[in-house]
Amino acid sequence: MRLKFYSLSTCIWCRKTRTYLDENNISYAEVTVDKLTGGEREEALRELARFNPNKSFPTLVFENGKIVIGYKPDDIRDALKK
Repeated sequence: MRLKFYSLSTCIWCRKTRTYLDENNISYAEVTVDKLTGGEREEALRELARFNPNKSFPTLVFENGKIVIGYKPDDIRDALKK
């Protein structure tokens, strides 16, 4: 998996990011934090905080170590470059 995408189901910027990824055939694993409960949610938030201490959405974590916070198509495209 090249990309992990932390999102909220109610976030307009998360929806825009998801649409961008889908339209550009970019594979990703999405963690929809507000749909998780109990320990799963706590673990997802701890994991998210490692990459984005503000825990804001969307947050995209690439396997090459790059992180994009917010809806930023140009940054996503750049992060995907080898």
